[in-house]
Amino acid sequence: MLDHVIDNDPAAVAITMVTKSGLEDLLAGLAPMARDWVKANAFTAEPGGVCLVPAATGGIAAVLLGVAEDPDPWAFAGLPGKLPPGSYHIEFSPDATTATQAAVAWALGTYAFNRYKSRNGRVWPSLVWPELADRGHAERLVRAVALVRDLVNTPAADLGPAELADAAGRVAARHGADMAVIAGDALLTENYPAIHAVGRAAAPHRQPRLIDLTWGKATAPRVTLVGKGVCFDTGGLDLKPSSSMKLMKKDMGGAAHALALADMIMGAGLPVRLRLLIPAVENAVSGDAMRPLDVLRTRKGLTVEVGNTDAEGRLILADALAEASRDKPDLLLDIATLTGAARTALGPDLPALFCNNDLLASGLLRAGEAEGDPLWRLPLHKPYRRMLDSKVADLGNVSDSPHAGAITAALFLQEFVAAGIPWAHLDVLAWNGSARPGRPEGGEAMALRALYAVVAQRFSGG
Repeated sequence: MLDHVIDNDPAAVAITMVTKSGLEDLLAGLAPMARDWVKANAFTAEPGGVCLVPAATGGIAAVLLGVAEDPDPWAFAGLPGKLPPGSYHIEFSPDATTATQAAVAWALGTYAFNRYKSRNGRVWPSLVWPELADRGHAERLVRAVALVRDLVNTPAADLGPAELADAAGRVAARHGADMAVIAGDALLTENYPAIHAVGRAAAPHRQPRLIDLTWGKATAPRVTLVGKGVCFDTGGLDLKPSSSMKLMKKDMGGAAHALALADMIMGAGLPVRLRLLIPAVENAVSGDAMRPLDVLRTRKGLTVEVGNTDAEGRLILADALAEASRDKPDLLLDIATLTGAARTALGPDLPALFCNNDLLASGLLRAGEAEGDPLWRLPLHKPYRRMLDSKVADLGNVSDSPHAGAITAALFLQEFVAAGIPWAHLDVLAWNGSARPGRPEGGEAMALRALYAVVAQRFSGG
């Protein structure tokens, strides 16, 4: 995708951004023939509208792009699909933020998941890097979003726990990070019993594992990321219906987000001690699968009664969060495709944010608004913790109540986060159900820009 944002081309065609309110002034400055052409094509500067103004000698003299009065980070995302091959440049970029957003949107507008296509994709047009764009940030963000999309879009047959570990290994190698993997029965030896219990039913070549990446100076502030890595979720013995199981290749979307965020942090060289923990499993069905009402031990020492084997993501996160808490990080973020209840409450586009720290929560919400990458905070309502009470264990992994499923899931996770650690949990869909400019149907990065912005602001002042 970044191949379609180029260094320079003197012959590049100019793109002019125009709002509805600015259209008359723009028309007044055009030559009569060009003005007549724009009017004849009924160009009204609707956001996303495009008018190709022809040159007298043939070809394209200019491109007019309708944009909203308020800034829109996706304003340029639809352009690559509407322009013929060639080079283009933005005639005027008002500020660095808009310039950077334009480059990112253009690049993401050329994204396509073609791994299994027998034919090559289309030939895309190219954009000259806008003069004021933060090229480093744009490149890191585009690469991170593409990583999330590629991982989530890859079928589970080709992306099991081992392949997810390989993907993390490639990111680690790119930045000189250290990475360790605990796999199979070694999880029991190393005291990750919940991860082992969820993943033990899978085939031997898809055994569960914990991916543990570290980077940065040991004396720097500690930032720990945890991502849910359920590479496929059948529901276990509480088997999902086919309609619910169809998209379960995306159940490792939290891990994809955490890995992509780690890639951005390391790529920017932020002055932090980064740790990334990904419990990677397949929730399969076999004679060795965990059963409803089994009682599992966890790394923290708490016991959990399994009310539903399809609530497995919180079980593997429990062990990872307990380990993350051991270091007492200055910031702990976990990302997971955790509950359908969050989607029922907020729909597909708004990740649910749960946070034990009001300052952190407000920062994430502000960053989401500023980055065009919104979240919505839901409460860690303590009275609902009783819904997780168990008669035989310290707590259950689900509530019998049909209410507040996203909240009780977050409350379950909070049991494994040590007191005093600023912690945020994001319940994301990681999927576009329909296509929009720059956001094709399929895997999607959600809240990634907001999360990175908060980490950068907290630990580098920028």
